[in-house]
Amino acid sequence: MVPCFAHMLRVTKNIHIDESEIDLRFVRASGPGGQKLNKVATAVKLRFDVARSPSLTDTVRERLVRLAGKRVTRDGILVIDARRFRTQERNRQDALQRLAHWIQRAAKVPKPRRKTRPSTAAKKRRLDEKRRRGKTKRLRGPVNSER
Repeated sequence: MVPCFAHMLRVTKNIHIDESEIDLRFVRASGPGGQKLNKVATAVKLRFDVARSPSLTDTVRERLVRLAGKRVTRDGILVIDARRFRTQERNRQDALQRLAHWIQRAAKVPKPRRKTRPSTAAKKRRLDEKRRRGKTKRLRGPVNSER
């Protein structure tokens, strides 16, 4: 999750992303600012080519595209916009950490879902409760005027 010194972003034990695969651009942040608002480009736009990255396996790539959703363009490029902080460096670190987080989530193999059935006792309890509620509601009906 923390960038390595050898120009690599270490994501997991097995996944390392070369700095050349990541395109970082500094842009002017929107929103409230001050005197230096129109002078300093502090926001970071990170672009990572998921579709063509040699660092990712096919399964991780597919899961990342599915998880990231609208953040991935039609061309398979993941775009992360970091503008949380007031300095370029902190926004840059934030963008890299968010990229690492997305890849870590995609690298986790989801546990396969096992079909389960409710037990016979659970079915019986549910039906008994339904009967009890039905009886309660039936008793709330109109009062007979014959009494």
